[in-house]
Amino acid sequence: MKISTHLMFDRATQQMSASQTKLAQSQAQLAQGKQIVNPSDAPDQASTVQRLKSILTRQDSYQTALNSVKNRLLGEDSTLQSVSDLLVRSKEVAVQSANDTLSPANRKALAVELQSLRDQMLSLANTKDSSGNYLFAGSRVTAPPFVSVAGLSPQYKGDQTRMSVAVGENRTMPMNRTGTDAFVTVNRTDSNAQTTGVGYFQVMDDLINGVNNSDHPSMKRGIGEMDNLLEGLTMAQANVGSGLKGIDQQTGVIEDTVLNLKTTLSSVEDLDYASAITKMNQQMLSLEAAQSSFAKISQLNLFNYIK
Repeated sequence: MKISTHLMFDRATQQMSASQTKLAQSQAQLAQGKQIVNPSDAPDQASTVQRLKSILTRQDSYQTALNSVKNRLLGEDSTLQSVSDLLVRSKEVAVQSANDTLSPANRKALAVELQSLRDQMLSLANTKDSSGNYLFAGSRVTAPPFVSVAGLSPQYKGDQTRMSVAVGENRTMPMNRTGTDAFVTVNRTDSNAQTTGVGYFQVMDDLINGVNNSDHPSMKRGIGEMDNLLEGLTMAQANVGSGLKGIDQQTGVIEDTVLNLKTTLSSVEDLDYASAITKMNQQMLSLEAAQSSFAKISQLNLFNYIK
């Protein structure tokens, strides 16, 4: 191969250009703190980074869903506890009203308190969450679940739909509760041995009427049925507590997953500053050497040797 001045100039220019490109890339990596500045620099690593970031985004969405379910369950738990307290007080009043020593006037006074307690429970049964949705309406969250129709006791007008949300790669959790899950129906057997379902608030209203009229059989029946109502509330609270425990466990799983993903992502994406600075210094020396060599080569001329 013929060694010409043009060839030497071309080789020197290529060498300096390559050194400058590598140095610029190292400077860009240091400026951003990342190993990969452009996906084309390392396609395989860039693909891995994108995949890990996609998984992290899904974990964030799962955590958001968990927070929403947790807030709703906390609202249910607080509401059910308040209803339970009111029901316990109602039973105390009912037991007191069944005392044979009380006069009808005394019972009417107790019936007033029972009515107030019942009205508070109805208000709580129609509680909304922070988004304005009714807690105990099933999927019909925009309308009150317990409504009085034609002067009758409040009836459940929600549905039995249970909605779930994804809180993990292979896990879902229910995010709503139906009214009949908490405000249960009681089976009542009449004098003809016929059993019918009686709603929560009809039980309360029948008891109040019994106290108002000093109807001892109705009062006795109502006191017994209140035990069933309280049992239903207790079961609903247990389910809420189980749900909250499951949320805490799943939150721990997500936190561990996110930590592992971020550790892996850091090893693939983040820059080792010590190594990068050392590499950049070497590239700067290489560029300076190329520039110095080019400066000397550029001074070479055949006429300098012709005397």
